[in-house]
Amino acid sequence: MQIADNVVASLRYKLTDSQGEILDEATQAEPFIYLHGANNIIPGLETALVGKQADDQLEVTIPPADAYGEHDAQLQQNVSKEMFSGVDEAQLVPGAQFHAQTNAGQEVITIAAVQEDTVTIDGNHPLAGETLHFDVTVLAVRAATAEEISHGHAHDAHGDCGHEH
Repeated sequence: MQIADNVVASLRYKLTDSQGEILDEATQAEPFIYLHGANNIIPGLETALVGKQADDQLEVTIPPADAYGEHDAQLQQNVSKEMFSGVDEAQLVPGAQFHAQTNAGQEVITIAAVQEDTVTIDGNHPLAGETLHFDVTVLAVRAATAEEISHGHAHDAHGDCGHEH
């Protein structure tokens, strides 16, 4: 079976940045499993996987536009430290991530800098602006169940998706 919309694919991969630093990986023992065509993975990788089948291997370089987008300076802003009044001061460090409610819904923000009275927050995805390099092996491909298709994501071998609907 080939990877196409409404199939579940299981992958082993190594993700690196342009400097060769490993950013993420999935192993044969703990594969990445996703529902193809449901926007569960970045567009560039999803496109590259179309038509692949079990045991296929590929190396894919994905530019920012087909991954997490370009870095948008407008998504950075300085806010009062008081906005973090319920947070331990030791947690207010560059790189720390928090969930924030915005006009677009719940989003993850990253602390870019901490000054005496202000915190610079960044709403960009941490990999925005990065060219990503994937080394992928397709481990398995199967038809998605009707429930997976209706939920918009793959379930594990026991039919569990890890959360309630």
